[in-house]
Amino acid sequence: MEENTQYFDAYEENLLNELVRTVSSLGMLDGQLLNSEDIDQKWKEWAPEYIAEALPEVNSYPEFAIACAGYAGMAVAKWWDADWGRHHGTDYSSLHGPRGFDDMDEYIVQNILGLKLDSPEAKQLVNILLVCAQKASTFIQHEQIERQTVKAFHIFARTVKVMYRIGAAIQLRRLGYKLHKVALDRKGMQPLS
Repeated sequence: MEENTQYFDAYEENLLNELVRTVSSLGMLDGQLLNSEDIDQKWKEWAPEYIAEALPEVNSYPEFAIACAGYAGMAVAKWWDADWGRHHGTDYSSLHGPRGFDDMDEYIVQNILGLKLDSPEAKQLVNILLVCAQKASTFIQHEQIERQTVKAFHIFARTVKVMYRIGAAIQLRRLGYKLHKVALDRKGMQPLS
């Protein structure tokens, strides 16, 4: 079992690194993944419900099934920044539009991120998440895994986890967050000025 875990961990890390590079080349990240334990924890809570809804869509709409995890990450990052005390207990179903999972992307863009669907910013986000979902789909295909197997399930689960984290990172960057190196002195562990 440890061999499988190492395989899935390596797959996840390689996909994450590739998508960070891709999104950075499109100007939406600076070569590093922005994240928060709170945001990552929300995925652990929501993943079973998300995967249960997305998995049946994989054969017909693979990019959509993958991309919606990125939209979910964007929503959580927005809530985390705005008022995590109020939003940390939000249910997964709050991401659904009137058609449930089928219009989750549009609902999040319009109702959670507050963008008009035809705005340049919304179109840019949609295009970036589509590019990432297509790249992730290609990653899955390169694994040459038999469909509807336990291995295929785990690869899909790792893929949507990465997409969620990428979506959250994009939104954090849009909100102005950046990673900065901080040099600490050895005695008091205070930032050096």
